[in-house]
Amino acid sequence: MTVKKTVENAVQAKKEIEELVTQGYTHDDIYVFAHDKKRGDHITDALDTEKAGMKEQGILDSMKNMFSSRGDELRSKMEGAGLSKEEAAAAEEELDQGKLVLIAKK
Repeated sequence: MTVKKTVENAVQAKKEIEELVTQGYTHDDIYVFAHDKKRGDHITDALDTEKAGMKEQGILDSMKNMFSSRGDELRSKMEGAGLSKEEAAAAEEELDQGKLVLIAKK
């Protein structure tokens, strides 16, 4: 099952992650996305969540993302984490507004 949540900042993200953990998700099941790569990496490290990478996307998509725009890369990673193409596009628009998107997938 895949759950998507949108939050304004890292404090809200931490609260939502704690709630997801009480629902049976592990930190390895939870991904945090931010439009700014450094912000996303910092929050992912600070909140001990998983990074969407080759395991979720496959090697070809991972290599393609090295040459894609940030929006294309984020949509691809969110699809790899469990969202549909349409859900990933809508979530990427939320990221454009400075929000964080959390995806939990078992």
